[in-house]
Amino acid sequence: MTKQFLLASDFDQTLSFNDSGVVLSELIGFNGFHDKVKGLAEMNLVQQGAELSYLILHDPDFRRVRREHLVDTGKRIRLKHDVALFARALENLADGYKFHFNVISAAPQEIIQSALEGIVPPDHIFGTRFRYNETTGEVDSIIRASAGWGKITVLEELRASLGISHDQIIYMGDGSSDLPVMMHVNQYDGLTIAVSEAKFITRVAKRTVLSDNAMSVLVPVLEKVLRWDSARIRRLFASYGLTLLEWDKMRTDRLTIQDSTEHVSVAAAPQLNAQ
Repeated sequence: MTKQFLLASDFDQTLSFNDSGVVLSELIGFNGFHDKVKGLAEMNLVQQGAELSYLILHDPDFRRVRREHLVDTGKRIRLKHDVALFARALENLADGYKFHFNVISAAPQEIIQSALEGIVPPDHIFGTRFRYNETTGEVDSIIRASAGWGKITVLEELRASLGISHDQIIYMGDGSSDLPVMMHVNQYDGLTIAVSEAKFITRVAKRTVLSDNAMSVLVPVLEKVLRWDSARIRRLFASYGLTLLEWDKMRTDRLTIQDSTEHVSVAAAPQLNAQ
């Protein structure tokens, strides 16, 4: 019998080097995207990851965005190296195993589908979906946003459709917007992989892999799921014409240490009684 796994991935800065919002802003000639996102974060108005969709729907600077802008943005996104090879490798990774690769992201669906055209089938991509005004072409409303807890909903729908258990889920992401879904996957003994050193996500993810090559994510999958040793993993990479030049495994403790002698309280000092 074939053992099936659901491998779900975020998009921005997980499969790509770019942030969709930055690329779209450059396309429409707007330079204050990061300031807009910071303002939304300070107000706690929008789920992390869904800022771009909120701006497209509500912000005057982004109301000019149309479907064609999103498609064009996807063409400008710089993907990590060997994303296409990674998707192909998953299809024939090992006998008796099947990996269903899906992308779940808060980025607009048109951007992701355009960026991953020919790599990931459109029906395996779950981004934020908009409803457009047929007359003006502008965004009227959001049909569904795959951000924060919304990613869990999509993940559970995919899991149910495949008929697999929770421990057969693998999720990879890069930032704080991935925390809810990672905690959900961890709770049921799935595998979570961080692809950045973002402070909070590395504490939650079971593995962290840092590389500019998408194939790197195969390493924890091969180790944890298929139980391969390093020699066999290197042979697989070699079969695709790739060489693992550097593979540093480390555990990093981050500490802040303060000299307590510099902070003696006044209450602890000796008291003198006036005569």
